[in-house]
Amino acid sequence: MFREVPCIRVEEEAFAGGEHAVVEEVAFTVTVNGRQALTAMTGPAMLREFVTGFLFTEGIVRGLDEIESMTIEEHAASVLTTNPFAILVSKKTVLSGCGGTSSFLDGARLPTVSSDLEVTPATLRAAVQDALTSDLHARTGGVHIVGLYDREGRVCLAEDIGRHNAMDRVIGYGLLHEIDFSRTFVVCSGRISSEMVRKCLVAGVPVVVSRGATTTLALRIAEEGGVTVVGFARGRKMNIYTRPERVAGAPSLPRE
Repeated sequence: MFREVPCIRVEEEAFAGGEHAVVEEVAFTVTVNGRQALTAMTGPAMLREFVTGFLFTEGIVRGLDEIESMTIEEHAASVLTTNPFAILVSKKTVLSGCGGTSSFLDGARLPTVSSDLEVTPATLRAAVQDALTSDLHARTGGVHIVGLYDREGRVCLAEDIGRHNAMDRVIGYGLLHEIDFSRTFVVCSGRISSEMVRKCLVAGVPVVVSRGATTTLALRIAEEGGVTVVGFARGRKMNIYTRPERVAGAPSLPRE
């Protein structure tokens, strides 16, 4: 996931030779039913989980039973599905910085989450602290972290140069391990964008929490789709923006 590279360290006016850990970034291509569906700039770990999550969140498959075969090589994956016409309209390039474009953000076309999950603020704080204790991030400073949790603790943790790629990894892990997403929540290190919320809606994850900010579009589709969005979860503080009934003890939000 990283390589030590030479650098010149500078402290005030002093220069010294040294090395620093730099996270790896590779181009990874996914071919579905003989057609190129994706080129992602991503890290070289959890590739089967990444491909599975991507196929699911993009609507190419609706479950594992629709994946006939998957071959993973160093920089490419080849997938056959039960529906030979299940493919994106055009190939997609996912850059490392922000992920791809949202596939569809019409609220009427997005799924809704059905879950009676309730979590305490202490559970959310503990999960954020656990997820953000990353040796890779501490060494490189160059990865986003997404964790899938339930009320008992960590289910899966993924690190990647792009947070959307990391989200696909934990969703793919959940599918491969038959996790009930309605009993889980997601923790992420970066901004909660509309695309991150969309992926939660597709998977059926009812809560997403971040140490960072969110966007108005993310909040709109979260409210319409039934996802609780929690931002700025730092120390003992956090902001609940949508669906506060899933956080134990939280009052209702004022109506606009």
